Amino acid sequence: MKNKYLDIIFTNHAINRLHNRGISQSDAWETFKHPDRVIEGKIAGSKKFYKDLKGKKIEVVAQPNPKGEWVVFSCWSKEKGYKEKSYKNPTNEHYNFLERFISNLLGKLLFKRKN
Repeated sequence: MKNKYLDIIFTNHAINRLHNRGISQSDAWETFKHPDRVIEGKIAGSKKFYKDLKGKKIEVVAQPNPKGEWVVFSCWSKEKGYKEKSYKNPTNEHYNFLERFISNLLGKLLFKRKN
């Protein structure tokens, strides 16, 4: 897999996730280009793209970089009909802190603004 696929860029993290989760770059691209649904991501400016494809629900998280190119930084899939159990406990402050810390750090590292 390459970092540049057609008109989007994949981070090394996203490529690892695709490989580990058995998702092709073409399926991730299809989800990004022709989503069934799009919502705002946790990092400012990011979006989550969802698509039912080949018996799976694929989710792609991407954000435009300062040049306006879309960068995919994570992907995953679930079998259709899968009902997600809530593994996140909103009262678990350590988990929420860690989640916010990592999201903010990724945002700062991937999308630095020039002063």
